[in-house]
Amino acid sequence: MASLPKKNVFEISEYERRVRLTKERMDHVGIEVMLVVDPANMNYLTGYDGWSFYVHQGVIVIGDRDEPVWFGRRQDANGARITSWLNDDSIFGYPDEYVQSRYTHTMVYVAQLLRELGVSERSLGVEMDNYWFSAQMLLTLESELPEAEIVDGHNLVNWVKTVKSAPEILYMRQAAQICKRVMDVAIDGIAVGAWEKDVTAAVVAAQIAGTDEFGGDPPAIFPIMPSAERTSTAHLTFDPDRKYQKGDVVLLELAGSRYRYHAPLSRTVYLGDAPDDLKKVADVVVNGLNGTLDFIRPGVTAEEVEAKWREHLKGTGVEKPSRVGYSYGLSYVPDWGEHTVSLRPTDKTVLEPGMTIHFMPGIWLDTYGFECSEPFLVTEKGCEKFIEYPQKLFVK
Repeated sequence: MASLPKKNVFEISEYERRVRLTKERMDHVGIEVMLVVDPANMNYLTGYDGWSFYVHQGVIVIGDRDEPVWFGRRQDANGARITSWLNDDSIFGYPDEYVQSRYTHTMVYVAQLLRELGVSERSLGVEMDNYWFSAQMLLTLESELPEAEIVDGHNLVNWVKTVKSAPEILYMRQAAQICKRVMDVAIDGIAVGAWEKDVTAAVVAAQIAGTDEFGGDPPAIFPIMPSAERTSTAHLTFDPDRKYQKGDVVLLELAGSRYRYHAPLSRTVYLGDAPDDLKKVADVVVNGLNGTLDFIRPGVTAEEVEAKWREHLKGTGVEKPSRVGYSYGLSYVPDWGEHTVSLRPTDKTVLEPGMTIHFMPGIWLDTYGFECSEPFLVTEKGCEKFIEYPQKLFVK
């Protein structure tokens, strides 16, 4: 087969660094072979970037093998050859008889592949609490590999991803430039009488269009753009049959994405004369947001950051019972969070330079909500916002 042109998003040395760190963490927890099925983690270790995760696929990291092994549907194997840094002898495509079959399962193929690689009797880590790892996958592996010790490697790669390298931060800064444009499009488009669907369509187009210098990717979360009473809860999108009306609150939780690296941002719009209670909530949140950002530095814990935020809420009448932030970065649907650091009580993770966190103090009341968030980078001396955008209630 003629070699296919490759497009590596990072230098091979960057991928090799990530694999070394993953193997180091594997060694610390007694895992000799790691089965990685999260598409973001697959991308992180190999560069593979395909919309093929509706079928079983994965990356196998073996402690004493230089390159990871990619496996997936045979028709997707050339995608691995094009987008990953792996050599051909590390890419394995399975035949279509395994695809969504009633008679066999892809983990039968994976078990045989592990035997061929000579590692079927080693301790095998799997991402047990991952969107793409199912109960049937575990049961099949246990049946096919009775000699192996199968252990939980959930979030093992996610924790490696938590501290970003300089090249990763560069892409996140580019994603931030896209996000700023996306937020401009949303706020400029929201007006009394405008269709919600039309504004949302313009936002999605802006996410892909990116900037004049570079394009964007579809973010891991569809634009969160609820209006009116729909803002009293989290994670609702637009109403396709509704026009904006006077008196609407509109929440915007949007993101830019560059090579699957994200920069999320939240802001709030009000159409008309904003009520005093909403203006008070906005003032409290923005004051607490900035006071907490001033506190953040390497060496403090995630729970200490959340406690500092709560200090700013004392006596204001505003409450925030849920977490106020989380680590984010390289992700696919359905979430741009990394499922590691959370700014909440009991999370004793020590912040260190290179961590990227979305500080998201969203407030949802009985009839409306208010959001104003900041994605930030932990630096050597404090933290740095990825996006400079007005922190206020936007009144139109």
